[in-house]
Amino acid sequence: MFEDLLRGWDGEEVVTRFDEPTGAWMFVGVHSTILGPAMGGTRLKAYAAPEDAFADVLRLSSAMTSKQAAADLPYGGGKAVLAVPSVPDRGSRERRELLLRYAGLVDSLHGTYVTAADMNTGPPDMDVIGERTPHVLGRSRERGGSGDPGGGTAIGVFHGIRATCLRAFGSPDLDGRSVLVQGAGSVGGRLLDLLRGERAMLSVSDVDAERAHAAAERVGAAIVGPADAIGAEVDVFAPCATGPVLTAETIPRLRCRAVAGAANNQLGSDADAALLTERGILYAPDYVINAGGVIHLAGYETLGWDDAAMAARLAGIGGTLAAVFAEADRDGVTTAEAADRLARARLDAGRARD
Repeated sequence: MFEDLLRGWDGEEVVTRFDEPTGAWMFVGVHSTILGPAMGGTRLKAYAAPEDAFADVLRLSSAMTSKQAAADLPYGGGKAVLAVPSVPDRGSRERRELLLRYAGLVDSLHGTYVTAADMNTGPPDMDVIGERTPHVLGRSRERGGSGDPGGGTAIGVFHGIRATCLRAFGSPDLDGRSVLVQGAGSVGGRLLDLLRGERAMLSVSDVDAERAHAAAERVGAAIVGPADAIGAEVDVFAPCATGPVLTAETIPRLRCRAVAGAANNQLGSDADAALLTERGILYAPDYVINAGGVIHLAGYETLGWDDAAMAARLAGIGGTLAAVFAEADRDGVTTAEAADRLARARLDAGRARD
């Protein structure tokens, strides 16, 4: 099964280790180092089978190459997945042991891969990893890092939603515009706050009912059940949980004018972008609109940006999306293909410099 998946992947290398003391499968996917070291988060998750985790690391690392390129950052694409029997509690001895053993694997790659936080990991975990390797971003500010990049992701998505509304409705003004945020976690929760500040009409959906209610109460949003989120009648559907959420099965149920959210790998397949176009739904390619997190990490921790430079770069996500939308319209291609062209052009430029 691993061999079949790897044959269909165009990346550079995958490091695989079964860590017997912790029972974890550790996968590090280095998809591309053309633009710089492969950088991407560490996902900590219980999977039904190791093959599922392996497929995840291949898919996610590939998307990170496109994300870094589209964001015009000096990094390539990478991702790590720690597939565990069960996710250890935060602050537990078991979690610390797992992270330290994983950190040794990252360090053995000598900077080819630079890790950061992802699903079920955060700055405290990066602090632990940083005890054994310098090849980590997103440690707590007390440990010399830039902290949780979720705020940067949310700000970038906010600017992306404004750019999407400008294309879809002729104005970036969100006052009275109906937006459903699916997933009220680190990014979705912050996005709700930003949208409330612009007087958008908000709905929120989350598989965690308590989190959905807390977010709804804080921002004055309506609550939509998880099963009904896809079919909610809104101007903008903002998926901020896990993907793929846009598939041949779900796209016919959409009742929105645009999709613009933070979730990774929103499309079930490349063909789903065409299905959205056929339905007249404007899609903001996920790796373009959600690049604020990697921009935050790279800008603050390796590129020396100040707050003003960071704000400008996050706002620039809206401009990048506007260019993607314009090319899609001009050439009669999907917005996903237009975004892929942008990423490929920057990768080709990187190859030419080498």
